[in-house]
Amino acid sequence: MEYKVTVATGTSEYSGTNNYIYVTLVGERGESERTVLDNPGLDFRRGAVSKHACVAADLGPLILVRLEKQKYWVEDNWFCLYVKVSVPGQRCSYTFPCYRWLVGDKVVVELREGTGHDDTLPLEISHRKAELQERQKIYRSSRQLHTLNLSLHSYLCKECTSHKSLLNSVLLELSLKKLAIKFGKSWNDLDDFKRIFWKLRSPIAEYTMKHWKEDSFFGYQFLNGSNPRMITRCKELPSNFPVTGDMVQSSLIPTTTLKEELKKGNIFLVDHAIMDGIPANVIRDKTQHIAAPLCLLYEHPEKGLIPIAIQLDQKPDKDTPVFLPSDPPLAWLLAKMWVRHAEFQVFQLLSHLLRTHLVVEVICVSTLRQLPAVHPIYKLLTPHLRYTLEINCRGRTQLISPDGIFKRVVSTGGDGLLILAQREYKVLTYRSLQPKFDFLDRGVTKLRDYFYRNHSMMLWDVIQNFVSGIVSLYYKSDSEVEQDSELQAWINDVAVEGFVDVPHFGDFFQKIFLSIFELKTKEELITLLSVVIFTSTAQHAATNNGQFDWCAWVPNTPCTMRHPPPTDKDAVTMGMIMDTLPDISQSCFGFLSFLQIPMGQYVEQYFTEPAALRVIDKFRKELKELEEQIIAQNEGLELQYLYLCPSRMENSITI
Repeated sequence: MEYKVTVATGTSEYSGTNNYIYVTLVGERGESERTVLDNPGLDFRRGAVSKHACVAADLGPLILVRLEKQKYWVEDNWFCLYVKVSVPGQRCSYTFPCYRWLVGDKVVVELREGTGHDDTLPLEISHRKAELQERQKIYRSSRQLHTLNLSLHSYLCKECTSHKSLLNSVLLELSLKKLAIKFGKSWNDLDDFKRIFWKLRSPIAEYTMKHWKEDSFFGYQFLNGSNPRMITRCKELPSNFPVTGDMVQSSLIPTTTLKEELKKGNIFLVDHAIMDGIPANVIRDKTQHIAAPLCLLYEHPEKGLIPIAIQLDQKPDKDTPVFLPSDPPLAWLLAKMWVRHAEFQVFQLLSHLLRTHLVVEVICVSTLRQLPAVHPIYKLLTPHLRYTLEINCRGRTQLISPDGIFKRVVSTGGDGLLILAQREYKVLTYRSLQPKFDFLDRGVTKLRDYFYRNHSMMLWDVIQNFVSGIVSLYYKSDSEVEQDSELQAWINDVAVEGFVDVPHFGDFFQKIFLSIFELKTKEELITLLSVVIFTSTAQHAATNNGQFDWCAWVPNTPCTMRHPPPTDKDAVTMGMIMDTLPDISQSCFGFLSFLQIPMGQYVEQYFTEPAALRVIDKFRKELKELEEQIIAQNEGLELQYLYLCPSRMENSITI
């Protein structure tokens, strides 16, 4: 019989190869001879889809395809997208997803047919076991390696993908290379920050530069800025925040009182207690400074959310005044800068790095260790875990390493960032990763103009519907979930291997995953998978995609502060503000992000079944409809919130 074999090569740079490619077809009745497929250097060029013939006896239903790459003149890596095999006399063809690099001479990979899942044949069972054993050699736990160093997770990847760097730590302008040599020198005035803001711009960044001093814009950022998850409803004032009604009366509408507004639910609090006592970084032999502010906000019927009181330390005393809008303008401005400085630390290290990158990383490694490529949950999650390990490895070496960017320019660099992350792990809960409960528990379900909340809830519903559709195709009952040994090994790996040996985080899995330590129902599985996809798409986009918008204008979100918080409101001068803000060299670093694969665009088609493809098409249609709603809601708004538009979100954490 002459089998028709179609092989697709990747379209990214260097995907093609000039090496020999061999194929062996394996079916229930035997396997074909090892067959060379190409003329070296011709058939497997970048983006090529080549057709070949493989002659063999009737192999019966095909189980797998064995690919082999062998050196021709020089070793040349190859990225294979998929292999399709047509059987004589049959209309349908077999599809074998690959989407991986073949690296090295005489390297062999075995690909399973795309619809495989419920294996019964000895060859099928042995293949999926061998696949996992090989993966577990690559992705190993720290108990086996003892080489964690700065890692905040319990795995170390032995080899990265060939994904090119998506992380760019750059000077914002070429001209800054001249400025950066002025280490330690302060800017002369606030307008000087425009010198690093003249070319790389965005509408929101320019709006920020013009309006950053305004109280209403300051309050808006707690709702829709780079860290929109901290604000909570204040039912009663904290005992360590001695704000009285008389102090803030001028900020309220005349016909009400602070007590009445607390009762109505119009008073909100942002408490950075997690920053209290964090050791400050030392940059070029100069100790930086950190504050742990409390900020009281009022939802004004006309002005929107506005700050009405700020305290820059958790312990009130004579040297820790409560700053008010009625104070001298420079004192009030500097107090708000200190709050924004705390916001920078929290959103970069906790909201962004820890609660998206590192949480998803554990899921990613457990998926690689415990779920074979034919498993439907592997197929579902893999596009949303793409490149996350690689970008996290780069983050560890370029951002949070002992000589990384955070150590050089951020006030929590060095020991501070690790201690801050440890504190967050102790309070992080599985419940807080679910949008519905997060907004409910923070008491912000009725807060006006909270676009992050509105769009998050809309996205959660679409994601959950999609996950439910896929899960229901492969699990008809709760018992099938409970009896899936690979799925149970996966959640066990997440919970036990993922965190058990990380210093200070030993009880983390109990707080997050105890309720789902054994997946017993479809509902539990759907919720967990929805959390993973939401976190790797929407939640990451909400904290990552606006970094340039909110941080490019340095006074709005300072990465460090070089002098301690003021203790005397009347002593604040513009000179003090300029000496406190980041110096010239510290202002020259920025983080850029760009879009690779938009949400819901599955360029790597792991699912081949028509029913699954219909669920994916429905998902894409709902995402498109959701985007249209978001665009419509933003019409006429001077400051638009578009970070959670599906077309502007990455399908996985890649930056």
